[in-house]
Amino acid sequence: MKKTYSEENYLKAIYHLGKSGNKVTPKAISDALENNPASVIDMLKKLQEKMLITYDKTKGAFLTKTGESAALDIIRKHRLWEVFLVEKLNYGWDEVHDIAEQLEHIHDDQLAKKLDDFLGNPAVDPHGDPIPSSTGKMPLYATTLLSDIPIDKSCKVGSVRDTSAPFLKYLKQLDLGLGTEIRVIEKQEFDNSMVISINNGPHKTVSNKMTDHILVIPQ
Repeated sequence: MKKTYSEENYLKAIYHLGKSGNKVTPKAISDALENNPASVIDMLKKLQEKMLITYDKTKGAFLTKTGESAALDIIRKHRLWEVFLVEKLNYGWDEVHDIAEQLEHIHDDQLAKKLDDFLGNPAVDPHGDPIPSSTGKMPLYATTLLSDIPIDKSCKVGSVRDTSAPFLKYLKQLDLGLGTEIRVIEKQEFDNSMVISINNGPHKTVSNKMTDHILVIPQ
């Protein structure tokens, strides 16, 4: 069943919101997609009629198996395109999200498979997010927040939860990317900011907002 760009964006948003553990309400979807709340309700009705979601005012929206499969397919294409743009066209990791948002909607049954094979079947995208398999399986990778790493413990950056250009540029200024080793030196009780060492370099103070948007692999 062919879906419109808008429907695909809704399915992807519902998937991500659902994985965050929060109830997927029309307000949450509206905020995520920057859409009018009234139009969100209309779309939820359409998606439910197509049996891609179930929606209840009290419980919120949930993807059906068909809806989740469609969402993972879109996410797979998005992340493969990000790998292509970074590895083959030399885009920066802070430049590729919006371009991949456009490319992910290309409807061709063979394109994603050929792109995956061409890239050597990558496991993660340039931001460290796992790439779903062709069968719709989402592998687990980095799941621990940097903010949860204890003092005197080390970890490596696995992925970032915020793929906006300003955040990624900020990380670039810190010389912090995928695989970067971080050691937690100190935690401030007042605002949960951290003093960290990056690749055994000088100590730097970073905010809780920053540490809550980085997923790491404890060492």
